[in-house]
Amino acid sequence: MSFIQYLKDTRSELKHVAWPTRIQTIIYTVIVIGISLFVAVYLGLFDYIFTTALSRGLQFVPASSQGIDFEGAASTSLGEITVSTSTPQE
Repeated sequence: MSFIQYLKDTRSELKHVAWPTRIQTIIYTVIVIGISLFVAVYLGLFDYIFTTALSRGLQFVPASSQGIDFEGAASTSLGEITVSTSTPQE
């Protein structure tokens, strides 16, 4: 089948499609936009709630300025950043 024949068949099939009216298109577009906004606000609200709860919950966890030492690990301090490198044990 050639490309030209494909285009002719496609055009013929598109004549049988029941296209929505202008009013239906507007209504469906408004519905999609409304649902999208609702989902965005819904997810944003839950994101805000969980972020706020997590940040308030972490206020009660004591902050530690000491790094965790492992046996056979060398630790280098760079100001507030601690870099640990472990060496393989034989």
